[in-house]
Amino acid sequence: MKKITIIVNENEAAKVEEAIKDNLYFSTYFGRLKKYELYVVEENLDELVREIQGSIDLRKKENVIAVSSLDFVVSSHLQRKEKKLISKEKSPVEELITSSLKYTKFDPHYFLLTSIAGIIALTGLFMNNIAVIIGAMLLSPLLGPIYTFALNIAVGRARDGLKSIGNLLLYISTVILLSYFITLLLSNFIPLSITQEILLRLDKNPIYLLIAFLLGFASVLSFSKGISESIAGIAIAAALLPPAAVTGISLALSPEIYLRPLILTLENVLGLMAGALFAFPVLKIGPRKYYEKEKAGKFMIRVALVISLLFLLLFFFAIM
Repeated sequence: MKKITIIVNENEAAKVEEAIKDNLYFSTYFGRLKKYELYVVEENLDELVREIQGSIDLRKKENVIAVSSLDFVVSSHLQRKEKKLISKEKSPVEELITSSLKYTKFDPHYFLLTSIAGIIALTGLFMNNIAVIIGAMLLSPLLGPIYTFALNIAVGRARDGLKSIGNLLLYISTVILLSYFITLLLSNFIPLSITQEILLRLDKNPIYLLIAFLLGFASVLSFSKGISESIAGIAIAAALLPPAAVTGISLALSPEIYLRPLILTLENVLGLMAGALFAFPVLKIGPRKYYEKEKAGKFMIRVALVISLLFLLLFFFAIM
């Protein structure tokens, strides 16, 4: 349970009352200032504070919002609200940002995991064994960078968003290069054939874009609801890991067709990014302060335009 204390100039009191009208609160006057005290369940805190911050100008020194934790509150009204929200829990924005920071930096452990996953996926593709390929997906940490990119863009932290995408591109490039060199090496000792699982990643189908978009949306939903990362992570890896490995295989065995799996991989990356970005405004996850909202909105528009242009560029290469 949380207690929110708000002190504002009386001229802005009406806007505050509009923002908190659906909550139990008490108010008192202190000269030209008005103080509000309200009690909210923790699941409502993020959205309510965002609405309050959007209704007042916190650059004025007299305007203050304070949030404190309460050990014990007896209120049947609050207990009823808490029960209604049990199935609608959502992590606060600050918690989501903190949990995603690890994906903005290069992590040798994630790099090693991706490399091992790429080698396993390569083995499964040549064996035409879907179980082995799925095993590789379980290891691959490709969900985190996609989610972190979208989250940071949605809250106006463009630099961290670009860092996470840099890590993702590094992981994908590693899988492609490892697949290329291992395939090149093995082809000198044993005959390698193009299996059905490899052929599936050479197929051009617009439905893959829709699937990638939905997977991007699902990744944000799973993170914001506190669902295990591995659930959506496997699906994300399915969209990126095998096509990246097939790109390396194609470069080694049939260089004339390497663009097909490469374009598929990049299309899936863009689809995942677009879906994840779309999820944040739909789920109402974003910055609290109104001037930060404006900044984040501009970033979202710019990134959406860039993704759209890249989609058109990939479409042009695909039809060539």
